[in-house]
Amino acid sequence: MRYAYYPGCSLQSGAKEYDLSTRAVFAKLGIELVEIADWSCCGAVHAEGRANINLSARNLALAEVQGMTTIVAPCSGCYLNLRRAAKTVVSGKKMRQQINAELPGELQITADIEVLHPLYLLIEEYGLEKIRAQVTHPLTGLRVASYYGCMLTRPKDRFDSPEKPKGLDELMRVLGAEVVAFPYQSKCCGGALAISHSDVTAKLSGKVLGSAQERGAEVVTLGCPMCHTALDLYQHKAERALKQTLDLPILYFTQLMGLALGIDEEQLGLNRHIVSTAPVVARVSEEARKREGDKARKREGEKARVVV
Repeated sequence: MRYAYYPGCSLQSGAKEYDLSTRAVFAKLGIELVEIADWSCCGAVHAEGRANINLSARNLALAEVQGMTTIVAPCSGCYLNLRRAAKTVVSGKKMRQQINAELPGELQITADIEVLHPLYLLIEEYGLEKIRAQVTHPLTGLRVASYYGCMLTRPKDRFDSPEKPKGLDELMRVLGAEVVAFPYQSKCCGGALAISHSDVTAKLSGKVLGSAQERGAEVVTLGCPMCHTALDLYQHKAERALKQTLDLPILYFTQLMGLALGIDEEQLGLNRHIVSTAPVVARVSEEARKREGDKARKREGEKARVVV
């Protein structure tokens, strides 16, 4: 399996741990990611209308130049923009011609490009059972709240429900975790307002985190750098807004996958978080030691029976 890889701006800076863990997990699963050469910003949440489409279209064309027609975009915002552009290109011959006419140099989009978020690529193209078979350190007993945010499943597409998504939950169960349902799993965290209106971000992210904690979550998992900023970096502000202590580790789903697959924590960037991930790592490691101890005792018991 070989795909074009679009890291986007966030994964090259503040969300480097998402990039590290995505590459590590995909390599472990035998999936090749080839970074798009000379990729550029997709416009994030700032570019609108045709400007947004054209910025993303350039990256689609670059992937085609490298001979690949399926792009993996881990950032939910990048995924949304690139997928929207790809669907716009195939919406009609005239639209494709207009977009191609506005691309720089000799770039052209002649193929139909598919843009996938790694979560749904893993579920639909790789398969949950194949992942289950490679889990060596199950997340047994770990209570995980899956946070989808407002971009991963919107606008409505074929992968998941905007209001009642289940992709992350399905993956977490395969990894052995105990899924915690909470009402704010697809509500906005205010990440886009973190710099301009941090008080709003604090209130919105506080509602998400407070809801997850109330339902017994020990960790929140997600697939969006902007949401991670709101829930991890701004968690102390959310605590002040709620007037309560949260102390909830916020991990990318690829980081939890990496732990379950036995990948070293340094490769997953687990030391880059504001809220410490050490309790999560310790829980997974302790469960692994218990299982190894159980296996060793079982082997000794079998040897004893043979001797007798």
